[in-house]
Amino acid sequence: MFEIGWGELLLIGVVALIAIGPKELPTVLRTLGQWMGKLRRMASEFQNQFQEAMREAELADLKKSVDDMTSQAQSYANFDPVSEVRRELESTQQQIESAIDKPAVDTASPPVTAEPSTSPASAEPAVAPGADVAAPSSAPPEPATAGVDAAKPDGKPA
Repeated sequence: MFEIGWGELLLIGVVALIAIGPKELPTVLRTLGQWMGKLRRMASEFQNQFQEAMREAELADLKKSVDDMTSQAQSYANFDPVSEVRRELESTQQQIESAIDKPAVDTASPPVTAEPSTSPASAEPAVAPGADVAAPSSAPPEPATAGVDAAKPDGKPA
């Protein structure tokens, strides 16, 4: 702390012997030792109290995390998947029953029809022989013009 060497201590002792005198020096050194002991005890007590406060803070954090884990474990203990599925089924059943109770035909919207499945065997539409029907193409339809034939850039009709 102060980094006082032996030579410096000897110099301080000689000055104290001259200033205080040989008769009073032992009592002064004893008193100085007692004061140093008190200072060390106070410093040690302060350190102990500080460390105890730190331990209490750590314990408070630890207690909070343990309480969080306990509440989470209790929520897992109350986990019942069968009752949750049962509630979901009951709510779905109520939705279905309420949908059935509503009028079946809604006049504002067109009826919904299912599109036919497109399997490889039924991909070709059935066409009567001799009927002039263009084969469906995957290209998007060209925009319709109102009674006007589309012309090529050279001015000839398409």
